[in-house]
Amino acid sequence: MRIDTTPSCDTSSVAAWLIDGARSAQNPDEVLTELCERLSSRGIPLWRVAVFVHTLHPQILARRFLWRPGEATRIAEAAFERGDSEEFRQSPVVRINKTGVTIRRRLVEPDCQMDFKVLHELKAEAVTDYLATPLFFTNGEIQAATWTTREEGGFTAAQIAGIEAIVAPLARVAEVRALRRTAVNLLDAYVGHAAGERILKGQIRRGDTQSIHAAIWLSDMRGFTALADNMAPHALIALLNRFFDCQVPPILAHGGEVLKFMGDGLLGIFPIADEVEAGKVCARALSAAREAQAAIMAMNEEGGYGHQGQIRFGLALHLGEALYGNIGGGERLDFTCIGPAVNMAARLEKLAGRLQRMILASFEFARHLPGEFVKLGDYSLQGFRAAVPVFGLFSEGSPAKLAKE
Repeated sequence: MRIDTTPSCDTSSVAAWLIDGARSAQNPDEVLTELCERLSSRGIPLWRVAVFVHTLHPQILARRFLWRPGEATRIAEAAFERGDSEEFRQSPVVRINKTGVTIRRRLVEPDCQMDFKVLHELKAEAVTDYLATPLFFTNGEIQAATWTTREEGGFTAAQIAGIEAIVAPLARVAEVRALRRTAVNLLDAYVGHAAGERILKGQIRRGDTQSIHAAIWLSDMRGFTALADNMAPHALIALLNRFFDCQVPPILAHGGEVLKFMGDGLLGIFPIADEVEAGKVCARALSAAREAQAAIMAMNEEGGYGHQGQIRFGLALHLGEALYGNIGGGERLDFTCIGPAVNMAARLEKLAGRLQRMILASFEFARHLPGEFVKLGDYSLQGFRAAVPVFGLFSEGSPAKLAKE
């Protein structure tokens, strides 16, 4: 008598694992890897499996998680521009997003309907069967998962049933993980990564603050009021976005955090763990400043601002203690930095315009980079009792010959 050694296609244990939250897999990509391995062990001959989830992100439309046997799951992100392509609009995933109807294409059959570009690619990989299933989220959104095999003859009815049995619990796990990522994305976008982590860990009470030591970045666009009065609103917003694009990437790349945008102004910090690290942090902040300055100068060379002329940039760099945390009224809070150090940066930034300098620094900042700065003089700043020493970059020329204010 022939003994059937084919693994069972009963996937109830896999469904139970998903219903329990797939807790053995920490990250979304690990969930898909373990899911596919569990399904394979239950007799589902998977070749390429993908899960597509739309995300709430200022630059990313959706994420794709792609698994193949013997490989770790790979994650790819589609920018919003991808959504405008004809190939994307005609994809099976988009059809499922719109209709919620399962798609099955048995590529092994000679008369198989080849109505999607991806089917030709899969057939070239010797794929014999393609199944795309909707993942229904509780908020009404429809995401998608695709399942393929290279098994001769394609999926059996029992194998299809085994896959379909885990689709609903997979949707629940995918939604929970997607909601967590959405929260992270939104906090990163609106308050910054470090502040977002603090908020997610429960630091959401008004007055929840801590004293931090940091290099402080405060910049703005010179002559913004005149620009706003003479430019069309949409053009002005586009200009502001380009202006901030020149600053945000360098700040983040050099370990800083963007706390907020204030009209045409930007407040950022570079946290300092100890005094030994202060010089390195100041050097990183100055490198970010130079990159931002170069990007704005390149932006000016591109032109396109008509009679408005050159876009002018002013930046103050200071180092000191600040209160970092939740400030606000009632249920409306802001996660930000306040204190005399922030006020000092604000006064220096205004002084930069009067001294016709792009970048100014306080003594506290400049002393860590003596080869980069030259003292311009001692200046009285509003709100501060004594005149303070002010420093400019050697690269911006000799000290301005201005009387003390």
